[in-house]
Amino acid sequence: MLSRRDFLKLVIKGAIMGNFCELIAPSLAQSVVAGEVKKLPVVMIETGTCTGDSISLDNIWTPTFSDILSNIVDWRYDWSMMQTQGASAYKVLQETYEKMPNEYILIVQGSMIQRDNGHYNHVVFDNGKLITGLELVRRMGLKAKYVVAIGSCATFGGPVAGYPNPTQATGVQNILPERRVINVSGCPAHPDWIMGTLLHLALYGEPELEKFGRPKLFYAETVHNRCPRRRDYDQGIFATDIGQKQCLFRVGCKGPVTYADCPIRRWNDHLNWPIGCNTPCIGCTEPGYPDLMSPFTAHLPDIPFPGGTKVSTDAIGLGVLGLTSVALVGHAATALYNGRLQKNLLKASVKAPNRPSVKKVKTIHQYKLKKNMK
Repeated sequence: MLSRRDFLKLVIKGAIMGNFCELIAPSLAQSVVAGEVKKLPVVMIETGTCTGDSISLDNIWTPTFSDILSNIVDWRYDWSMMQTQGASAYKVLQETYEKMPNEYILIVQGSMIQRDNGHYNHVVFDNGKLITGLELVRRMGLKAKYVVAIGSCATFGGPVAGYPNPTQATGVQNILPERRVINVSGCPAHPDWIMGTLLHLALYGEPELEKFGRPKLFYAETVHNRCPRRRDYDQGIFATDIGQKQCLFRVGCKGPVTYADCPIRRWNDHLNWPIGCNTPCIGCTEPGYPDLMSPFTAHLPDIPFPGGTKVSTDAIGLGVLGLTSVALVGHAATALYNGRLQKNLLKASVKAPNRPSVKKVKTIHQYKLKKNMK
């Protein structure tokens, strides 16, 4: 069986070469055939979601998603992928719960809707009763071997939990405090991050996690550390508008406080990524996204990052919303609750050519906030 050391090497090698799952899946498939590891039963429950993570996962190129489902994992329940529906589909879910306790992996996609006991989000129909996502995730999660939250909504609440959060949406960990939830964040999560986590669970068990429950395999360093435009940043060569090829820090790039390996892994079959398209990183893998990263094109204050910006994610403090880097956004969590988030971030922005003034942007965002609150 593939050693864990070799697995970790292939995580990076596969990202650079663009064939991570193709490198690892054959070894795992052989281990399954040889009886060295068992196919892991997987149950996917969607709650408050746009289904973006399912679409992302379905876009794995080699091996295909169907290859992985057929040869590596026992993908038992997923309403968007199953051929059956209704009572027969729910029966599969019930059988997994009753006959495979502490064996199956529960994957949750989407935020947990808490308001009015979760009745704004129903996910199954059982004997004439509508079951909420809140109830089903707690029920299935307490008996699962592992609980994996995929996407920013399931991990930290995401856009659904954005201010003023009328549905009281939150991440899975907050409604399952008894369990350690493995968070695979992103809006959406990269297919390699999702499948790589599942492959690690199948071969070796739980991967090493950082402070926010994310696998260090994929979230150990900032986007800034691996960015191909890092040299421009170090030399003070900054873009003054979106679409330019210099460092995008001054037009809102959140790479210095965003932990993900997007610069080497990339998207769309490993061909491109936001900064490769000359747009800033918007910090979609971080706790508090999108509020703490908004406005996406507003420049954050210039600060000296410790050790030439190579900061371990574990050095970042855990606060009210999970992100309290004192030097950069320590004030943001409090500002969010007081309704001053947009104002505080906009104060830090710089006026660049061909961009609206700070005052004008501030007025627009105040109008949007007031409109959303009505």
